[in-house]
Amino acid sequence: MSEDPQRLARILGCRFDQEKLLARALTHRSAAGGNNERLEFLGDALLGFVIADALWERFPDADEGRLSRLRSSLVKRESLATLARGLNLGDYLRLGEGELRSGGHARESILADALEAIFAAVYVDQGFEPARNVILALYAARLDGIAVSGTAKDPKTRLQELLQADKRPLPSYELLQVSGSDHDQKFRVRCLLADGDEATEGEGTSRRRAEQQAAERMLDLLSTEANN
Repeated sequence: MSEDPQRLARILGCRFDQEKLLARALTHRSAAGGNNERLEFLGDALLGFVIADALWERFPDADEGRLSRLRSSLVKRESLATLARGLNLGDYLRLGEGELRSGGHARESILADALEAIFAAVYVDQGFEPARNVILALYAARLDGIAVSGTAKDPKTRLQELLQADKRPLPSYELLQVSGSDHDQKFRVRCLLADGDEATEGEGTSRRRAEQQAAERMLDLLSTEANN
């Protein structure tokens, strides 16, 4: 750990009465002594709640499925790691020799876990409101970006992003039927997930519209599965 952790605290706009908490949040399990795994567990839950609350306030007309998808895109590992890199978080981490040699300070999973651990450390040391403020300050630009353009994304794009966030294969769309006259055609399409049994169908006056409906139904299906 080459940088002073208190410098990181100042960048985040917070303070620590228990400086050992911040040091633990920055300590990977590969290093000797106490590590950040328990704090990361708490920080994950804290982050999920704060972002869910922010989305609930910003999008009063969004349904549960839409809110869940937005939250997933914001709290996923890739998003956390990007925020951590913006803080140069790797410069503050305490790693074991093996992780140091293998470039652990830049590894996505280590950065994401450490950032969640920091959120928890602020909460344990200072309480909920300061921790919430730290999270919302870091996420301000991303939340504002969703307010500008996030709701305009079509179902196929949203489904693709959701699957990519979960590191799952992209869906395939199969044309099942074309019916009607040349001037009044109806298309029926199936959306299939390559790594599961999920399949949904959609209909429309064009193949694209049928695919969008099938994708929307797949998003609803995945949302239902995630909450069961």
